[in-house]
Amino acid sequence: MKYRTLGRTGMNVSAVSFGAWAIGGFWGAVSDDDSIGALHAAIDAGVNFIDTADVYGDGRSEMLVARLKQARPRDTIYVATKAGRKLSAQTRAGYTRANLIGWIDTSLANLRTDAIDLLQLHCPHPDVYDAPEVFGILDDLVTAGKLRHYGVSVETVDEAMGAIRHPNVKTVQIIFNMFRHKPADAFFAAATARHVGILARVPLASGLLTGKLTRASTFAADDHRRFNRHGEMFDRGETFSGVPFDAALDAVDALRPLVPAGMTMTQFALRWILMFDAVTCAIPGAKTEAQARDNAAAADLPTLSAETMAAVRAIYDARIRALVHDQW
Repeated sequence: MKYRTLGRTGMNVSAVSFGAWAIGGFWGAVSDDDSIGALHAAIDAGVNFIDTADVYGDGRSEMLVARLKQARPRDTIYVATKAGRKLSAQTRAGYTRANLIGWIDTSLANLRTDAIDLLQLHCPHPDVYDAPEVFGILDDLVTAGKLRHYGVSVETVDEAMGAIRHPNVKTVQIIFNMFRHKPADAFFAAATARHVGILARVPLASGLLTGKLTRASTFAADDHRRFNRHGEMFDRGETFSGVPFDAALDAVDALRPLVPAGMTMTQFALRWILMFDAVTCAIPGAKTEAQARDNAAAADLPTLSAETMAAVRAIYDARIRALVHDQW
């Protein structure tokens, strides 16, 4: 496993980390035993950073992470969680001191800890980025010892740029993958200049970039890949990175010949992300031990050639850019 420093936090985190959305919910059925197995497999493979949220299974994901940490007291495991999506509707007015403290106290209890390593505002209303008082509340919670660091999870590059205007935002979590190039074009340089850590979420485009999905693939009723393709519950960019399913499958087929020998397509997609020095880590999800091991192994694979990187870009430009680039 390779490690990179997460912005100004001082945390050296695994280049491939663990996204804990799938073990909480909205990805079809998963057993807690399988989830705990996947978490242990990730730590065994060198992963030391886990990203979760209070709304992933209404605390289920956080509590599973707490079980993992309790079982492995000798391991350094950094945990990031998120707050804000418990609001019934996203508004600037919802980010009050009382709400933030309430959400964070619940996460502290779920995680069985006295302080959260990294708290991220969870894709808040765009007006929040123009509300310095919200970030002042987070500063107070750092001073109080409930948070060690804070950052944001965003939907758009414009939101990311707005977030890093606040001096104590130390990380930005943003969708970045072979189907989402805009952050590299329009955000990474600014983040690097401010020493802001970047967490690449949805790195496998909701499973598309594993190469395992087909037009015959079906999804359970509680899987967002079935019910959120048009943004019915949350931003549609969270599902398949906002790319229409059939167009995405065609692009995946175009990418297949580029996968180097000895790599799975999943590993190719993750290794592509790690070619960007501005990215601290990719946070793919895993519901099984095998998936966790496959993901983690990507960090130690050889660099991709300039020709391969250019070919990926050409496929994006030809097949994907018009569908997503100007929207997020």
